[in-house]
Amino acid sequence: MSVAKIIEITAASTKSFEDAIVGGIARANKTLRNVRSAWVKEQKIRVKEGAITEYQVNLMVTFVIDD
Repeated sequence: MSVAKIIEITAASTKSFEDAIVGGIARANKTLRNVRSAWVKEQKIRVKEGAITEYQVNLMVTFVIDD
């Protein structure tokens, strides 16, 4: 029987939402083992003087706990 855990992480990028997602998953894989899936819970942007300066995502990351 496998047991999984879900954690929430926040990642940001100055390029795009996709870049923020890729960076967030890459960083999660440095600390967590057995990452199996993730979903985007929330997306936000930061705006300065009418231009987007940052893309931010909140990810729910699922990983399987070692036996």
